[in-house]
Amino acid sequence: MRASTLACVDPELFEHHLASAHGRGRAPEGGATGVAGTRLCGDVVRLTLALDPSGQRVAEVGWEAEACGATLAACSAVSELVADAPLLDVARIGAHQVADALGGLSAGKFHAAELVADALARALGTAARAAAALPPPAAPPPHRTLVAMSGGVDSAVAALLAARESGDVVAVTLELWADEQNDGERSCCSAQAVRFARALAHRMGLPHLTLDLREEFSAGVVTPFLDDHAAGLTPNPCVRCNGHVRLDAMLELADRLGAATLATGHYARVEPAEPVEPAAAPAEHAAAPAEHGPLLRAAADAWKDQTYMLAALAPASLARLRFPLGDLTKPQVRALAAEAELPVASKAESQDLCFLAGTSRSEFLARHAGIAQRPGEVVDAAGDVIGAHTGHHGFTVGQRRGLGVAAEEPLYVLRTDPASNRVVAGTRAQLATTSVPVRGARLHRDGARVDRVKLRYRAKPLPARVVGAPAAGTHRRLEIALEEPVDGAAPGQLACLMDGDVVIGWATIDRPAATAPAQ
Repeated sequence: MRASTLACVDPELFEHHLASAHGRGRAPEGGATGVAGTRLCGDVVRLTLALDPSGQRVAEVGWEAEACGATLAACSAVSELVADAPLLDVARIGAHQVADALGGLSAGKFHAAELVADALARALGTAARAAAALPPPAAPPPHRTLVAMSGGVDSAVAALLAARESGDVVAVTLELWADEQNDGERSCCSAQAVRFARALAHRMGLPHLTLDLREEFSAGVVTPFLDDHAAGLTPNPCVRCNGHVRLDAMLELADRLGAATLATGHYARVEPAEPVEPAAAPAEHAAAPAEHGPLLRAAADAWKDQTYMLAALAPASLARLRFPLGDLTKPQVRALAAEAELPVASKAESQDLCFLAGTSRSEFLARHAGIAQRPGEVVDAAGDVIGAHTGHHGFTVGQRRGLGVAAEEPLYVLRTDPASNRVVAGTRAQLATTSVPVRGARLHRDGARVDRVKLRYRAKPLPARVVGAPAAGTHRRLEIALEEPVDGAAPGQLACLMDGDVVIGWATIDRPAATAPAQ
């Protein structure tokens, strides 16, 4: 290795680690492994560590690598650095700490520290997730808070406010998706985003853990997204992710870390629990408990409000969630970040679904589900052909753009038929409806309390009621009656059931019975 590449390195320390290769070849029994790099880029690191029986310290570490000398030396340095160290001390180690353990690395070799830090973070997150619940510290603070950090300004300020309140904060970032066709810089769940979030947490003085949920995310979010498109539905993957993947995993980690609460950067608030008299529900419905837990409440900033995306959360989860930004506006959040000199104060917001960043929906469907262009007919409500399209999966109820049909008045998508690959179009009057069928409903309070419904993320809540005023509990199918007609409700989207600005239930919008495809 040329001396010029080691200009910032302590030569003796570097040679020591290169020669001793501390931990190389070890495979701690029952350990958790983190892998970073690919053979395409030339370096691959597999680092395995095992925690002691208490789950509080690293008991043993080992590694294997196919890599350059700088990466091999960095692996050895990390092995010495983390041996017998407390778990949350190890969670403070990032690329700069790895480089420091070698006496410094030149800019051209700093990638070695980043690679080893990535492998360490993945191994540590897996170990922490699998370990038994950690006992509280000897002198516990009032409570420990786990904070979800994505690397954006909202989650950074949430962490800042949580740290000011509790003083004992642990940051966690989820790695959810990896796709060479994605733009990792724009995705909030890519390996690049995780690395940035970790560096930001360390800059803020917080220990940071990474949870690799790529398998769970693929099975629980991406696969249903693909299936719904194939079935002619309009899925809402963010609702699935928040309600069934991300927050569940982080609450589980909070338990293992002894954290009483989980804070996120969502714009939402929590309505405290209230005692409710038990309701006599019909036998086919789940019985309602005597007391219901807390409920979601809309954020103070109506434009940023994210309760729609969080509506599927159970009250038991909400009881432990904190939303520090719920009473703030976006400009106020940016001002707090600037005041704290956080580098994300002016960072742009991501507008894409995280797994679509840098690619189009049609490209993604073709690549991951084989749903390619498939010419079909555009027909009117009577079934007469009025145009052509390139695939029913590219359309959703209420859509106007992209139909490519000339008419005396604007036409909208009334429905799609995946079996015949037809798109049915009609006028706005034909699209309008005052009845919305829903399935898989979950009411946390009696249905009689529902006085409005939100049918899309950015839509305003509409005055409405649940037909039949059903009891709290689960219901296979319900009907939502609107006071005024709405321009279509897209099957597959969430119906957020509200009492004022409080979310008391949710369901999935269904196809009207007359238009549902044969099963």
